[in-house]
Amino acid sequence: MAKRTIRRIDEQTASKDLSGRVYIVTGANSGVGLETTRQLVKQGGHVVMACRRVDAGEQEARSFAGSKGTYEVMRLDLADLQSVRDFVTTFTEAHDRLDGLACNAGMVNMSGERQVTKDGLETTIGISYFGHFLLTELLLDLLKRTEDSRMVILSSVVHAGSPNNRPQLHLDDLNYESRPFSAFPAYGEAKVATTLYAMELAERLGGTGVTTASVHPGWARSNFGGGGGFVMRTAMAVMRPFFNLSGMTDSSEESAQTSLHVLLSDDAPNHSGAYFSQSSVLYRDRECKNGGWPMETPNPHAKDRGMARELVALSRKLVGLESTSAP
Repeated sequence: MAKRTIRRIDEQTASKDLSGRVYIVTGANSGVGLETTRQLVKQGGHVVMACRRVDAGEQEARSFAGSKGTYEVMRLDLADLQSVRDFVTTFTEAHDRLDGLACNAGMVNMSGERQVTKDGLETTIGISYFGHFLLTELLLDLLKRTEDSRMVILSSVVHAGSPNNRPQLHLDDLNYESRPFSAFPAYGEAKVATTLYAMELAERLGGTGVTTASVHPGWARSNFGGGGGFVMRTAMAVMRPFFNLSGMTDSSEESAQTSLHVLLSDDAPNHSGAYFSQSSVLYRDRECKNGGWPMETPNPHAKDRGMARELVALSRKLVGLESTSAP
């Protein structure tokens, strides 16, 4: 297998002084979120590590000792919309600016059966999209009051699908209440939703100074699949060493590069709403394998502006926000 070229932030971006800037990173206690946080703190930023397990966040954050910046760990459970609201209340009481919001956390339900969050949302899209949607919407005023603020949300190569099978949203049944549940189609749809949301948000926030992006960070060497049943856990345990040695997967530090580019680079704000991708052998479209900062998604369903507006209007209702249509 040909060796991949890993995209990395340039030296200018990696050496910016972030003193005085405040960031939120969800899922910051492991993987891509932890490495994104590490770099922001290294450069002098203050990062609020939004974690479901505060103890895990505190334990991992000890590795930041001696860094230029600072951190705090706050509880956030994206599977519980009241937890999202409580987090925003606590954050806004303590901070009067938000320079970057990294909606990094996510999951795929690989149990083989449909599961729902506390609020009745299918768990894959509930955590990966709906929880982040509510978090972002509640923080928009603060983002708009902060100069050059940025929002990034994780998508995935999976959202691209293949030329013969492009994932698309089913707005009449986002939560698999009527359709048979299947893990990877649900994951693909959730990542189409995050890609559309970043695009819609950029359009809605035009002229405010807030810029957005969706990203494919790479196939990080994480515990993906670890939450599935016995067969899935066993299969992933057997295959993971091969994937790592073959160059198909990326370290968490490599996978954090795309989010860091969006959060920090001078060029990223010129492409608000775009999709940014690390290189990946998993793309089924040959022209996408080298990634791009930014790149055009090959999935037409993930760049349908009408669908994006409909998704946001429906999402507002499903998470309990005022029922108003996106402009």
